[in-house]
Amino acid sequence: MDLDANRSLIVAALVRIPAGDRAALQTVYRLTSAKLFGVCLRILGERSDAEDVLQEVYVTVWRKAADFDAARASPMTWLIAIARNRAIDRLRATKHSRRMDPIEAADDVADSSPVADRALESAQDHARLQTCLDGLEARERAALRGAFFDGNTYEDLAARMSVPLGTMKSWIRRAMIKLKTCLQQ
Repeated sequence: MDLDANRSLIVAALVRIPAGDRAALQTVYRLTSAKLFGVCLRILGERSDAEDVLQEVYVTVWRKAADFDAARASPMTWLIAIARNRAIDRLRATKHSRRMDPIEAADDVADSSPVADRALESAQDHARLQTCLDGLEARERAALRGAFFDGNTYEDLAARMSVPLGTMKSWIRRAMIKLKTCLQQ
């Protein structure tokens, strides 16, 4: 069944629900429950919570199907919005119901961010490394970056740059010696 036919079936069923047509609700459920369950599960992460929310979604559809307007939104957009909102409501409700530690417990939490002088030192080291890398010959820089930053093997680099394996090893070795000398200055 193609998407347009599916959409038409869902719209027709949603129009019949306000009159109390249970078969119409069953049709909507059959055609949409897998997708809506996926939305709920993605947000909540717990299968049991997603199942509960999915049930709430169809209760809402039963009560509010008269509010659906096919001219304003596709049926799946409308249904997904309901499922998403219900799942987020459930997520918020469960977060608020969890036991919270007193604010004084925050005193014991260590700050893992680097101290300002270490961050500055790290930035200076990075700038010095970049300057030293820029001072290498283009082929040595490309070989060094490929081997150590991109994780390529010497064989892959030699094939890519069309040079013998021994030449590639020599380029990388020379580049490392030059880089070490530059960084020690």
